[in-house]
Amino acid sequence: MSLKCGIIGITNVGKSSIFNCMSDTKVETSAYAFSASRSNIGSARVPDPRLEELEKLQPAEKVIPTTVEFVDIPGLARGSSKGEGVGNKFLGDIRNMDALIHVLRCFEDENLPHIDGSVDPLRDLENIDFELQVQDLESVQKKIERLEKIAKSGDADAKKGIEVLGRLAEHIEGMHNARDYSFKPGDEKYIDDLFLLTVKPVIYVCNVDEDSAAGGNPWVEKVKVQLSGSDAEILVIAGALEAEISELDDDNDRREFLEDVGLTEPGVNKLIRSTYKKLNLQTFFTVGPKEIRAWTIRKGMSAPKASGVIHSDMERGFIRAEVMKYDDFISLGSEQACKDAGRFFVEGKNYIVEDGDILHIRFNV
Repeated sequence: MSLKCGIIGITNVGKSSIFNCMSDTKVETSAYAFSASRSNIGSARVPDPRLEELEKLQPAEKVIPTTVEFVDIPGLARGSSKGEGVGNKFLGDIRNMDALIHVLRCFEDENLPHIDGSVDPLRDLENIDFELQVQDLESVQKKIERLEKIAKSGDADAKKGIEVLGRLAEHIEGMHNARDYSFKPGDEKYIDDLFLLTVKPVIYVCNVDEDSAAGGNPWVEKVKVQLSGSDAEILVIAGALEAEISELDDDNDRREFLEDVGLTEPGVNKLIRSTYKKLNLQTFFTVGPKEIRAWTIRKGMSAPKASGVIHSDMERGFIRAEVMKYDDFISLGSEQACKDAGRFFVEGKNYIVEDGDILHIRFNV
């Protein structure tokens, strides 16, 4: 699944530290104010304790988790939407993302001065939203202009599009994001080709210092108040601390480090799982003595489409899927036990794969 989640924010909020906590690719961080000149791509393993449970019942040579791609997008600043610096390039990078992680600085550091002179995550949030809204409004207005030319010939669909986009433009002009607009059934077809920046699902990360890792701080509380009433997901992560922890090779050392600051697991694990959910993804498993593997699919995928994630030949020559539910396999203990209990299912082309399904694909090419 080629789906990407972009990490955004203003310069020097700790985006790269968050990226380094998760990614198999490490990027430069700095103790002084600067902004990188290009976006960086990396992948992160999705933490899934079900893999360990499956291995207990079916020992395997390899256990392979699924992954999500993250893109560390350099910091934006006021005027990015008007081409300040290389702002337009980065806005283009954001346009190619499927979901966003918006990092907000909720920590003081005298060695890393804030580009606006003081720490204020609400101001930073508004600044980024404004830059994205300006870009979206421009996209909407350009399409309205195109549709107005078509509507002159009496095209009813073009007139409908102008009406829909006009209402959306008013919404954005009111300093609101497209994701908060109440679209009527059928409206989406008029905006799908615009790839709007503010329509993308977003997770907010309050990047805090070590002392605030477990309980947050007053800045975090302000962010929660500001976003209350929306369906926004807010996570608290001590980015610099967790970047240090991620460098430790020994799992016991990592656990001890986390316990010392009052955490039961790295905050980035929650972030990766939340990202997976925001991207509307789910997992199915293949289980055998050579390999236990988690596979990523979009929710609602049929068995043939899901099998195509493993190999295109499987989708092309799909015959059937043999399915066990994860909970059944764990509670009953084996494939044979699932068969004996009537919990081993043979499904055809119309079967919609569910999260946690254990699949064996029969195919012929």
